[in-house]
Amino acid sequence: MTAVRGAPTALPADPVRAVRRTLRRRTVLTCAGLLVLLVAAFLASLVVGDFPLGLGDVVASLTGRGSRAADFIIYDLRLPRVLSGLLVGFALGMAGAVFQTMLRNPLASPDIIGITAGASAAAVTALLLFGLSGVVVAASAFGGALLTTLLIYLLAWRQGVAGTRLVLVGIGVGAVLLSVVDFLMTRAQVDDAQVALVWLTGSLNGADAAALRPLAVLVVVVVPLSLWAGRTLGGLQLGDDTARALGVGVERSRLLLMLFAVALAAVATSVAGPVGFVAFVSGPISRRLTGGAGAGLVPAGLVGAAVVTLADFAGQHLLPLQLPVGVLTAAVGAPYLIYLLLRTNAASARKG
Repeated sequence: MTAVRGAPTALPADPVRAVRRTLRRRTVLTCAGLLVLLVAAFLASLVVGDFPLGLGDVVASLTGRGSRAADFIIYDLRLPRVLSGLLVGFALGMAGAVFQTMLRNPLASPDIIGITAGASAAAVTALLLFGLSGVVVAASAFGGALLTTLLIYLLAWRQGVAGTRLVLVGIGVGAVLLSVVDFLMTRAQVDDAQVALVWLTGSLNGADAAALRPLAVLVVVVVPLSLWAGRTLGGLQLGDDTARALGVGVERSRLLLMLFAVALAAVATSVAGPVGFVAFVSGPISRRLTGGAGAGLVPAGLVGAAVVTLADFAGQHLLPLQLPVGVLTAAVGAPYLIYLLLRTNAASARKG
C-alpha cells in the first residue's frame, strides 16, 4: 500500500526501552571485553618473570598438578601480587565511580578529595613515629581514611552536602594531611624514610598471601553492599530536590554510599598504598566505553582492575627499569586531570 503524502512518520513503539536495551547490550559487551583483557593480563603476569614459565606449567600449578618449583613461584611470588592488583584496582575504580556519580563532579574521587591523603598520613605516622609495620600499618591506613572522610563530611555539612563544597573541603584537608606526611619524612632516618616513600608511591611489591586475605574478604563483602546502595545513584544524579520527589532518602543514601566507597578505597590503599589516579580515571573511561551516563559501578571496577594490573605488568617487565605501579598510574592520570581542568575552564569562559 502506498503511503499517504504528508502522513506522520511512524515512531518506535518504545524508544526509551530501545535506548536502554542498546546501552545494556553495550555495557555487557564492554564488561566481557574487559574480562577477556583481565584474564590475558592475569596469565601473562603468571608466565612472565625472571624465571619464565610455560602456560602449561601455570595451568598445572593452578589445578594442583605442578612441580614444587613452579608452585613456589606462582603461589608464593606471582599469584598474590596479581590478585592484589586486580582487587585493589577494582576497589579503587568502583569507589571513584561512586563518589563522582553521587556528587556529580568528575573531580570527586578519593585520591583528589583527601581520603587517600588521610590513609597516607596515618600509615606514615605508624611507620615513622611509632616504628610499626605489617598489618598494623595497613590497619592504620584504613582507620586514617575513615576518620578523614568523617572530618571532611562534617566540615562540608551545611544542611546537606553539596558536591563542590565537599570537593573543596577535601582538597584543603588533603593538603594539610600531606604537609604532615612531608614533616614526618623530613624528620625520619634515611632508611625509614625510604620504606615510607615506597609505600607512598603505591606499590604491589609487598603483596603476599597474608595481605591478600583481608583484602579479598572486605572486597567480597563491600562490593555487593555498594551495588545495593548504588541503586539510588540514578536519583541522586538528578539533584537533591528531584531525588527527594522520587522518594530517595538523599542524606541517608549519600552517607551509605560514601561509607561503602570509603571502605573500598581504604582497604585498597592499606594494601598497596595510595595508587594515584586509578579511582579518578576509571569512571570516565568506563562511561566512555559503555556510552552511558549512569554510574556503571561494575565496568568502572573492571577498568580500575585493568589499569592497575597492566600498569604493574608494564612497570615490572616492559620498561628498562622496574617502577612501582603508582608511578605508571600517575603518568596516565595526571595528564587527564590537566585536560579536565582545561576543559572546565574553557566551558566556564564560554558561559561567561
